[in-house]
Amino acid sequence: MENLIPLLNSIDSFMWGPPLITLLVGTGIYLTIRLGLLQVFRLPLALKLIFKAKNKGEGDVSSFKALCVALAATVGTGNIVGVATAVKVGGPGALFWMWVAAFFGMATKYSEGLLAVKFRSVDAKGEIAGGPMFYIRNGIGEKYRPLAAFFAFAAILVAWFGIGTFPQVNAIVDSVNIAFGVPRFATDAAITVLIAAITLGGLQSISRVSEAIVPFMAVLYVVICTGLIFTHLSAVPDAVALIIQDAFTGEAAVGGFAGSTMMMAMQNGIARGVFSNESGLGSAPIAAAAAKTKWPAEQGLISMTGTFIDTIIICSMTGLSLVLTGAWSGTSAGAMMTTDAFSSVFGAIGGQVLTISLVLFAFTTILGWNYYGERACIYLFGTKGVLPYRLIFIVLVASGAFLKLEAIWILADIVNGLMAIPNLIALIALAGVIVAETKLYMEHRHEEDEEDVPVKEL
Repeated sequence: MENLIPLLNSIDSFMWGPPLITLLVGTGIYLTIRLGLLQVFRLPLALKLIFKAKNKGEGDVSSFKALCVALAATVGTGNIVGVATAVKVGGPGALFWMWVAAFFGMATKYSEGLLAVKFRSVDAKGEIAGGPMFYIRNGIGEKYRPLAAFFAFAAILVAWFGIGTFPQVNAIVDSVNIAFGVPRFATDAAITVLIAAITLGGLQSISRVSEAIVPFMAVLYVVICTGLIFTHLSAVPDAVALIIQDAFTGEAAVGGFAGSTMMMAMQNGIARGVFSNESGLGSAPIAAAAAKTKWPAEQGLISMTGTFIDTIIICSMTGLSLVLTGAWSGTSAGAMMTTDAFSSVFGAIGGQVLTISLVLFAFTTILGWNYYGERACIYLFGTKGVLPYRLIFIVLVASGAFLKLEAIWILADIVNGLMAIPNLIALIALAGVIVAETKLYMEHRHEEDEEDVPVKEL
């Protein structure tokens, strides 16, 4: 297996190089144009709908719970470790390109959520089933069934061997061991028991836990980042200027940051941004499909806020913290770089709060990806495949703390990229449906607003 690592690394570099990044961002640009900058003009409405959606229509959970499940999987180690890695390799300018990826990614995420509800189905257990495999098959046509099956197969592999297990478990056990001295085995055992108890309960159990943890973890992290930023408030304009300047010059303020070029900043920023918010990968619409709504575009708007919260808010907080404290130009990398940034302001407690945030981020990612993989499994094998899938997932979580199989992680990275290809093909092919459904919903909103206007008495 070790001999395959150079080959897998080459495939991985190609996969997440210009071809896929161009396809991902290009799809976002295309949808942005077709939707008339919807992510700008309809963002206030989208944010309002998070809490005020009427939740009428078919579905298994509320729109808010569906968003929380999606955010559970999306807001993960990428928001802390991924941002630090991008800034370390690509310089502060990588954060600017994260913003670019997120801006166009919001149109992509909107389209995914819309199509998820538009083409969802009901499985043998009477539960709502949806996602790219359904809008590929039911939207583009039956002859594309192999493409839908390919997506579902890739999603299971990523849930088992990639984002859903090993990286998250390793991040939790390592950070807890370093910050609090808890033995790796004890942490791993606790994670396994909790994951088993929650995931065996299915979507309702996962959504309840996600609804409780996701808002708390997001607020906790944003509060501590805001505190750090306020201690460097006067330096914020210079930091933002450095991020924008470095995005196009590739030169760091401290002079000649090794290997930092405009292309490195662009590639790392966009790739890490996509990894973080998952716009275009096709994972979030699996959760969006379960939302109680009769308007596909309504859930599309709510789904769109996931990218806004994940990257525009949380990743930006991390990036600014690294730049403001100067931690980005130090010797540390990954989670330790972010720890250095927080510790420089809050001391040891800063590192501990960051560890708690990282644990919550990683734990909820495991939950979200368990659900994604399960829905893909049901699509391929029916409900009889659910129990074997869950048991394998729990075993992999239990072994995740002790496996250091680099080749498997690189392979999972590749399969993660392969997930995006069939999804992006579907988004482009169904752009007309997306535009038509958007127009239909906006007309409905307009009529609803007119009905709410009080009539003046003569």
